Amino acid sequence: MATSTTKKSEPDVDPFAALESLRAALDDAGIVFPSLRVDPASPDLKLIELGRVRADVAVRLAGALRRGERE
Repeated sequence: MATSTTKKSEPDVDPFAALESLRAALDDAGIVFPSLRVDPASPDLKLIELGRVRADVAVRLAGALRRGERE
């Protein structure tokens, strides 16, 4: 019996729009990623580079994510 495999198509998302959406959401939570940007080395993959953050920012981000899980 032959099995056909279909790849779920990913939505076509503009990485720059995604970046601004993420930046706004982080800003609403009082979190700044100084190195947040679209990765210019991977235009076909549409990657968003988060960069490095201080430990206190990582803790705030974790808290914001946990609060969001409860909504």
